[in-house]
Amino acid sequence: MAINVINPNLTSHLKILSSSTASGKTESAGTDFADFFNASLASSAKGEMESVGAVNLDAIFQKAADTYDVPLGLLKAIGKAESNFDPSARSKSGAMGVMQLMPKTAASLGVKNAFDPVQNIMGGAKYLKDMLKQFNGNVELALAAYNAGPGNVKKHGGVPPFAETQRYIAKVMGYANQDINAGTNKANQAVVEETGPVTSGDVSGISAKDLTTMMTLYRYQIELAAWTSMSKLTEEQELPLNSP
Repeated sequence: MAINVINPNLTSHLKILSSSTASGKTESAGTDFADFFNASLASSAKGEMESVGAVNLDAIFQKAADTYDVPLGLLKAIGKAESNFDPSARSKSGAMGVMQLMPKTAASLGVKNAFDPVQNIMGGAKYLKDMLKQFNGNVELALAAYNAGPGNVKKHGGVPPFAETQRYIAKVMGYANQDINAGTNKANQAVVEETGPVTSGDVSGISAKDLTTMMTLYRYQIELAAWTSMSKLTEEQELPLNSP
């Protein structure tokens, strides 16, 4: 899909690149496309995300609960305890998003962008379903496994003697008895912030929309580079004719 309209913020960067290229500063302006893309996307992210409507988290939780046949109240209680429904949450241990999925767990669940609330909540619901099945529907053990890992539950023959896990279970069970409203939240995960800077050959985790934008910028860079080369060639050819 081709893009015919470029975000004004991205266009401003293209103008800067163009003026720098025209003035002969080609090495600093056009050599490193990764830096150019990161700067462009970072500056445009705020404006783009402001136009993205609020995400209805309650609807996502309902869909996830229906899809994986898990209790809606329990699923939302986990989201509340894990991140207070914050799609951008990231723990010191590396857990991500609303349901605080660890990178390996997210990958095993097919979650490509853990900061996308839809993918994250769906992944969390699937994992909860797996834990409930693995521990024969025992909610307490499933929650212990969600927090400390199923290996620890099996190792200790029940809820592990970890204060954090025991507090976690009590917290989630307390929320599960409440009528929780997950509300809405902005889908504000800028690619540069959450997937890291783009480097040569590294486009993992980039959405189709942003990848298309990146390729459009890349096309502009190539065109500018070609224009610069032609201009220099013309100057070199004309210089002897115009010399005294």
